[in-house]
Amino acid sequence: METVNIKINGRAYEVAKGSTVLEAARAAKIDIPTLCYLKDINEIGACRLCLVEVSEGGRPYRMVTACVYPVSEGMEVLTNTPKITASRKMNLELLLSNHNQQCLECVRSTNCELQTLCRQYGVNGSRFEGTKTHHPIDDSSVAIIRDNDKCILCRRCVAVCKNVQGIGVIGANDRGFDTHIASAFETALASTSCINCGQCIVNCPVGALYERDDTDKVFEAIADPAKHVLVCAAPSVRAQIGECFGYEPGTDCEGKMVAAMKALGFDGVYDMNLTADLTIIEEAHELIGRVQNGGKLPMITSCSPGWIKYCEHYFPEMTENLSSCKSPQQMFGALVKTYYAEKMGWDPKDIFFVSVIPCTAKKFEVGRPDQSAAGVPDVDVAITTRELGRMIEKAGINFKALDDEKFDEPFAIGSSAGAIFGATGGVMEAALRYAAELILDTKLEKVDFAEVRGVEGIKTASYKLGDLTINVAVASGTANAKELLKKVQAGELDVQFIEIMACPGGCVNGGGQPIQPASVRATTDLRAVRAAVLYQDDAACDLRKSQDNSAVKVLYDEFFGTPNSEKAHHILHTTYIKRGL
Repeated sequence: METVNIKINGRAYEVAKGSTVLEAARAAKIDIPTLCYLKDINEIGACRLCLVEVSEGGRPYRMVTACVYPVSEGMEVLTNTPKITASRKMNLELLLSNHNQQCLECVRSTNCELQTLCRQYGVNGSRFEGTKTHHPIDDSSVAIIRDNDKCILCRRCVAVCKNVQGIGVIGANDRGFDTHIASAFETALASTSCINCGQCIVNCPVGALYERDDTDKVFEAIADPAKHVLVCAAPSVRAQIGECFGYEPGTDCEGKMVAAMKALGFDGVYDMNLTADLTIIEEAHELIGRVQNGGKLPMITSCSPGWIKYCEHYFPEMTENLSSCKSPQQMFGALVKTYYAEKMGWDPKDIFFVSVIPCTAKKFEVGRPDQSAAGVPDVDVAITTRELGRMIEKAGINFKALDDEKFDEPFAIGSSAGAIFGATGGVMEAALRYAAELILDTKLEKVDFAEVRGVEGIKTASYKLGDLTINVAVASGTANAKELLKKVQAGELDVQFIEIMACPGGCVNGGGQPIQPASVRATTDLRAVRAAVLYQDDAACDLRKSQDNSAVKVLYDEFFGTPNSEKAHHILHTTYIKRGL
């Protein structure tokens, strides 16, 4: 690696040639504030918070934006002079001059990058008074709400929607003082091809974007004695919920999460790993059936509702390639309101089923057609990891002080194959563990399919199972999905099975997960750190294959009969819509 020698605040450093002043400073453990900067996604120098003074070739110091300015041999950098501090304070005051400062009402209070910087620089208001722009809140979407009165025009949401997800349904409308972020022609978000992935939310530095809060519905149901209020948690939630309470990313808090949900008053607290296993059984049989019977290939997984909506909009011709399996969330709700309602003698109308998920798109999924196996919605409310954190805090539960508890029977058993659903490649690996045994008609000694692991946007692998060779592909992030599917359509890639997750890295980086500031995202690969929790659990687990889950076997013996049976299709499978653009 080529390097250059620079000085930062009078100290000498050897840094990578071609790096920016910001990158060089962070490598030297010197913090430079930013608001608009997202590493590799939004590097536009718009907010001017990262201004520093530099001197090159002995010339006088001048101010530059650290996030885009490259280092050079002999450069001298000052990051904290009175001039810089005054400039940053003025920029913060200018932002506040056209900002809704009702911080106590804001869902991002205490976790707002603007608020943090104002506190750091002693800015408690703005000396710049005058006209403020005002925009109505766009609450048309069932998942995502936009409040432009809190927007600071950093364009991070625009960049992630366009550059990472390849969708671009939002952008800067109007110019000058009237500039605001919206969809083309001021179209309501719900009327666009937005897939509700929520990546705009987790990358917004302030409270201009947030998920629709459904926690009051859950509290109301818990307080209703006529309701059986049941909840299940998705695999990745246990790996992230601790971040809501100060734990480091990558901390497994499953036991405390279960204890907290029981303390909230749910009548049953269950593990969604169970229906992840059920999904694998149904999906693997569907795949083998398509391969053996000339069905539509490649078959594509259907667990990610953001991806499903993306496919319906952007690749409607490929909706027939989608597995007809419901997602684990929807399967669990359907299972509870059919099998369990029958077992308990309950009317499905009296069951209020809640899922805790890493995904804002799940809020859209609960209202999709063909998701009501018992004649009522399979899932009543889907809340994000963040919403669960707020419920726990609102209820006065001391999360860190809780003793670990276990999930409730009869849905407590879940394999670690179900757990790794939360990471990109996890669904594929879990399916391969089952499909390989079905095809080879023997028990697998080695159950790790490491080729499909990792945070790369697109991964491919080929497995020879007896006389059958299965070529597979994995993509996360819809821009990567587009690239992959275009190759498939062009005949450049021959695969039989594809896993796609809408969010980069999969559910561990979902739009409903705890929000980390851009400074953390720039230095920590949250996707890898969070996924490591799931893979560590998998490696330590005795039950690593979905087909070995005794609870799933009971479901087939007592209720469904065989995988892909007529009853299983009615309850566990669904249909899709060719939406187009």
